[in-house]
Amino acid sequence: MSNHRKPPIMNLYRSGFLRSPAWFARRDRWFTQQAALGWPLVCAACGRPASKRQLQLHHLDYTGVTIIQGRYKALEAHEDLIPLHAYCHDLLHRLIDRDVVLSRNRTRRDATRLALERLRPALQSPDGSPS
Repeated sequence: MSNHRKPPIMNLYRSGFLRSPAWFARRDRWFTQQAALGWPLVCAACGRPASKRQLQLHHLDYTGVTIIQGRYKALEAHEDLIPLHAYCHDLLHRLIDRDVVLSRNRTRRDATRLALERLRPALQSPDGSPS
C-alpha cells in the first residue's frame, strides 16, 4: 500500500465494513453464487485457479455498501465484485493509486479494467495461461 494518508471514509471502510458481519455474509454469498453459476474460482488478474480462502473480493462499485440505522449493509451486485489473490489485489491497488489518470479521471470500474489489462501480461505466461 502507498504511504499516502487515506481519507477518513476509507479508514472506516477498512476498519469497519471489511470486518463487519455484513461483509463476511456477502462474501460467502458471492462464493455460493459463483458456484451456483458453475463459474470456476480463478484470480481475475493472474488467471490461476484458487480456493475461497485464497481469494479476496475487489469492489468495482461501492453503491451496494451502505449504513442503515448504524449497521453496515452489503448489497453489492454479484458482478460488482471480482476475485483476486491477495498479492494480485495489492498490485491492482498500487497501480490504480499511483496512476493519476486511473485514480482521478476514471470510474472505479474503468480504472480496475484498465489496470487489469496492464497487470495480466505481467502475471501470465506469454501464451496467456497462468504462469
